[in-house]
Amino acid sequence: MSKRVEAIKQDPQVRIRNFDEVSDGITSEMALAEAARCLQCKKPACVKGCPVEVPIPQFIQALKDGQVDNALAIIKEKNSLPAICGRVCPQENQCEKYCVVGRKGEPVAIGLLERHVADNAAKTDAIPEIPVKRREKVAVIGSGPAGLTAAADLALLGYPVTVFESLHEAGGVLRYGIPEFRLPKKIVDEEINYIRRLGVDFQVNVAVGQTVTIDELKEEGYQAVFIGTGAGLPYFLNIPGESLAGVYSANEFLTRVNLMKAYVFPKYDTPVRVGKRVCVFGAGNVAMDAARTALRLGAAEVNIVYRRSREEMPARAEEIENALEEGVNFICLSSPLRILGNEQGEVVGVVCQKMRLGEPDASGRRSPIPIPDSEFQIDTDTVIVAIGQGPNPILTRTTQGLTVTKHGYIVADENTGATNIPGFYAGGDIVTGAATVIAAMGAGKRAAAAIHEYLLSKSNATVSQ
Repeated sequence: MSKRVEAIKQDPQVRIRNFDEVSDGITSEMALAEAARCLQCKKPACVKGCPVEVPIPQFIQALKDGQVDNALAIIKEKNSLPAICGRVCPQENQCEKYCVVGRKGEPVAIGLLERHVADNAAKTDAIPEIPVKRREKVAVIGSGPAGLTAAADLALLGYPVTVFESLHEAGGVLRYGIPEFRLPKKIVDEEINYIRRLGVDFQVNVAVGQTVTIDELKEEGYQAVFIGTGAGLPYFLNIPGESLAGVYSANEFLTRVNLMKAYVFPKYDTPVRVGKRVCVFGAGNVAMDAARTALRLGAAEVNIVYRRSREEMPARAEEIENALEEGVNFICLSSPLRILGNEQGEVVGVVCQKMRLGEPDASGRRSPIPIPDSEFQIDTDTVIVAIGQGPNPILTRTTQGLTVTKHGYIVADENTGATNIPGFYAGGDIVTGAATVIAAMGAGKRAAAAIHEYLLSKSNATVSQ
């Protein structure tokens, strides 16, 4: 079996000085060589590993046959956001994890092939035929991956769909949470414009639960609602010094950079204060994004402080590798105890404690145990806390009767997204907590199918002429 292809990437010393996309993907020749590695299994385990069940062997076969446009059409039967998924999905833990070729070698690079198809198919305004137009209006709250997927699937079923987004452009975490160098805004725009062409209406600057309530949406004639607002409320460590100037949540830091276009400085003079020495607490994908963004904004030194070892880091291996290539330092088996400030209330350092690993905890990772008398100090002038986020309560606390967990997540059926209120569905991070883009898309897809069944059973889904 031939060797798996690798993406073409910018040189690390060049890319840390720009926000251009790190990976250029693969060439057509490389794509054909990689597609030839697919065994075209009759019972493809890779499809079962995909949360939205993309027909992987079929699209790869179309690519092998030189039918790139057809390959994209096959993907879009199940996935309305292929250019995004090809870039940010953790394929190594999903489709590629179950690839038969990977049992005796490296799995087929399904993610790179999906991205190549999405990037190289003919740009066209064509959309699939929508044979039936229905009258029942559906509201989708949140325009992240769950909301976009639910909206697209419902539009393809013929429903008039309106997506409500609290910020001034659609995309949610895809636009505001992921850096430009990993997911360019033009890619997000292209994918959203496709969904617009399906007939979906986007209403921005509408914070449902604040500027309008769900009850008011019902009064406006929406007969079903999908809630995909994500988990955007940052967590903190609650250690001394977190209120000092120079301390960010990763959510605030990345949103500022994306929302105010710091990635095209000096065209936009964005007020994001980044010192010369930066500490990032955490080691997930968001932590890697924050650390690598800080480098690009001029930091001379960036340290990731993580209480476990590198082997336990939850970030994708690719993102860890990219961060190391770019010069990010990993200070592992260390936990922050307090943040130090000067007389002006500005960050000047972090006091940490060394840790050792004990037995595995509920997550399956070994628990960090403090080592007595092992405190040490890191000099720093910026701290970014990237230890996760939870649900924003604005919508849930204004929706009477909606059942939520003690942590504020919406309680919804795993298979359908149905909440305890008939006609109300939810999916993605607002239900599960922070997860992956493709997992949220899978939840949106399942909910769209369930909403369709609900509306059919409720009123025989009337068809407009």
